[in-house]
Amino acid sequence: MIPQPTTLDRAAIAARIPHHGTMCLLDAVDAWDSESIRCRATSHRDPANPLRELSGLPATAAIEYAAQAMAVHGALLAPAGEVPRAGYLASVRSVDITVAHLDGIAGELDVRAERLTGNDSQVLYRFTVCAAGTTLVSGRAAVILDAGAPGAGLSRSPA
Repeated sequence: MIPQPTTLDRAAIAARIPHHGTMCLLDAVDAWDSESIRCRATSHRDPANPLRELSGLPATAAIEYAAQAMAVHGALLAPAGEVPRAGYLASVRSVDITVAHLDGIAGELDVRAERLTGNDSQVLYRFTVCAAGTTLVSGRAAVILDAGAPGAGLSRSPA
């Protein structure tokens, strides 16, 4: 079995998730294990960021940054040689937002996701998006795996 890399650059991230071009928001995976992942991003400062509005990049876009970190985490956990299972963000809860926009943040975004629980049909993550040690957005997210597959659904949820 070929071991998974411990870090990834933007190209390796884009090869593992369905987001390509400017929609791949993450620049790097700095660390990961079976329960968590830590990523970096600078695309929040890019005027061409596809999530940007006329007023700037809303802080709620941090949820997409976290969701992409979760997608990369799922891909890294997939057995070698197997296509990672599709995941769909089903809900976010307990979201705390401390800024209005992300585009004014000078430093890199530190995007972290921690797997809290899960089974073969869904996973619950806690996420944080920080910059310079300050939490900008945090919350929990439920991801449904293979939502269109037979037998997948909410009835088997552990959360």
